[in-house]
Amino acid sequence: MARPPLIIFGFLPQSSKTKAVAAVLSVVHARAGGPGDTPARRGDLAWFRQEFYRSLTARADALFELTDAVLCADGPVRSLVDLTLVAEHRRGHGAMYDALSHGRVEPQRIRRALASLPLPRATDGRIVLAVDVSPWLRSDAPTSAERLFCHVYGRGRGQAQLIPGWPYSFVAALEPGRTSWTALLDAVRLGPTDDATAVTADQLRAVLTRLITAGHWREGDPDILIVTDAGYDVTRLAFVLADLPVELLGRIRSDRVLRLPKPPRCPGTTGRPPKHGPEFALDRPATWPSPQHATTTTTTRYGTATATSWDRLHPRLTHRGCWVDHPGELPVIEGTLVRLQVEHLPGNRDPKPVWLWSSATDATADDVDRWWRSFLRRFDLEHTFRLFKQTLGWTAPKIRSPHAADRWTWLIIAAHTQLRLARPHATDLRRPWEKPAPPGRLTPARVRRGFRHLRPRTCLPAGAPKPTHPGPGRPPGSRNRRPAPRYDVGKTSTHDRATTARQQNRG
Repeated sequence: MARPPLIIFGFLPQSSKTKAVAAVLSVVHARAGGPGDTPARRGDLAWFRQEFYRSLTARADALFELTDAVLCADGPVRSLVDLTLVAEHRRGHGAMYDALSHGRVEPQRIRRALASLPLPRATDGRIVLAVDVSPWLRSDAPTSAERLFCHVYGRGRGQAQLIPGWPYSFVAALEPGRTSWTALLDAVRLGPTDDATAVTADQLRAVLTRLITAGHWREGDPDILIVTDAGYDVTRLAFVLADLPVELLGRIRSDRVLRLPKPPRCPGTTGRPPKHGPEFALDRPATWPSPQHATTTTTTRYGTATATSWDRLHPRLTHRGCWVDHPGELPVIEGTLVRLQVEHLPGNRDPKPVWLWSSATDATADDVDRWWRSFLRRFDLEHTFRLFKQTLGWTAPKIRSPHAADRWTWLIIAAHTQLRLARPHATDLRRPWEKPAPPGRLTPARVRRGFRHLRPRTCLPAGAPKPTHPGPGRPPGSRNRRPAPRYDVGKTSTHDRATTARQQNRG
């Protein structure tokens, strides 16, 4: 009978920060994969905690223990000051506020550590990434800088609102099958002068470069699939990232008008050859030609799913928006259009079709089925956002500075990553009214319940707090004679460049 594998965690005393221990953890993490090579055996949790601590270059102990307090709190995080009462946070509330205001975090080091960890893959071994924006609403903070109007859906139909806040763009690797777990890889805050498409393209390029450098993709592997929602210009992203081994898949609006490939030119035809073919209006079936593929799949959640695809469809681009500065003639970006129609949705017996556009051409029927299944997995990222806001307290603090908000965001990402790495070791501490979860199917909230018991067996690099005394503060009865400045909300860039380009094109 084979002996069960020995699970080894990295033990570090709280005052030990020697290079020898770090070298041991690095060697353990760099061990080549094998049949018995598991995250527990390689010590990924201890290694990531050590790397996360090293990325905190100022007020490291206070920031690290604040992250542990988020993981070990008994319930949802409602405020920052309540975290100072958690046993794992051994410092006062003043040190906590000072760490968020004046601490320093190296995001690049955390990004490299996230890219070095094992990533989930699809059934065919392909890496599937999802990119989406989640807002940190700050409607009651006129003294907070760099706020934008964030689109928020209301509870009723047509109740969408624009509320001031800080939008963050997240990139995560998706797991196969229905799950509430995602592997976050990057987060970028969108500023008032940023072009959302350009920032997303740079963010995806940086993430893909780190994944290739870490060895997650090698020559001969299937292309990495990137899934986006309707808010992204998927054709622009496909054009910018064309030199990388990726496929772009995004949902498009149901009122879009695309163009079919230009027809072959007949001999003896005079005049300028057409650049685009006939129109393909998504809301006018009379403009649809015969599809290349049509597949039908029976699902347990959506009933019968019918996917229809057309090859080599492209939008007609103009010198506006993100294409204002494009030199010369605009390109023709062809792809595959997919129409997905399901029998029913939860709570909706008459669902509307979903239109998807992929940057790949000459697709097979298996590719079409793989695309719409991967698009459904994009909604797993919504579970991560809900966990961030409702359980980990990402948007709970009333932080004024956007830079402090960035520090807190990276602490939350580090906490979520530790939950994902602790997933194989956690026990199911369920409530009496909850159903037992099978092995490997614990939700992030259930893993968080038992993290307090796993923490003593992992890396504890934070030093013991030193005795100190609180500062004098503002004298009693005095008034603040330097009020905080107030900032306008919204984009600060002008449209002079677009206006000039339009005038030049007309001339």
